[in-house]
Amino acid sequence: MNLDDLTFDAAGLIPAVVQDFFTRDVLTVAYMNRESLAITLAEGRTCFWSRSRQELWRKGETSGNVQYVVSVRADCDGDALVVEVVKDGPACHLGTDSCFTKQLFKDESVQRFTLDALYALLCERNERRPEGSYTTYLFAEGTEKILKKVGEEATEVIIAAMKGDEGETVYEIADLCYHVLVLMAASGIGLDEVRAELADRHVVDRKEKQVAMSSALV
Repeated sequence: MNLDDLTFDAAGLIPAVVQDFFTRDVLTVAYMNRESLAITLAEGRTCFWSRSRQELWRKGETSGNVQYVVSVRADCDGDALVVEVVKDGPACHLGTDSCFTKQLFKDESVQRFTLDALYALLCERNERRPEGSYTTYLFAEGTEKILKKVGEEATEVIIAAMKGDEGETVYEIADLCYHVLVLMAASGIGLDEVRAELADRHVVDRKEKQVAMSSALV
């Protein structure tokens, strides 16, 4: 697919839904014209068309909150885009991670599990220390106790894996992950720091990626 296959509206614009590559959260909805989309593909950073200022708007040009593009997809009609990004700072001009913070409805009976939500809960436990919580017990005992549990759970993973018991191995890996997250919360290490470290170990030359994206889609 290339730019000629896209359908821009009467004003020459196409809506772009910007999504966090890691969390899958929708960050913002902005508009692109042909030029800003071409710039986005060429530079590997989001560039939009400001309808209020009637000018190109490179995200982060003044705020420093750059969005590095991972992928750009069009919908079935070619008249809307999803732009996956790795963000360097808040997406919203109000300073929030996402522009979508005003909730109109939520079914509390449906819960989506994420490591981010679990980590946030652990941080809350560390701050509030509710009685009767195993997590509170770990934080109260301190880093030495947490490290001991991490070591124990790592050993349990090894034993389960050596036995070839998939179910038990999954169970023990979950225990290990939980205790590692407790250690992270106790040490003030966030998930984004670990994601960034893993990403640095899986580097794709950004210039090569930009050239490939530009030649494929322009």
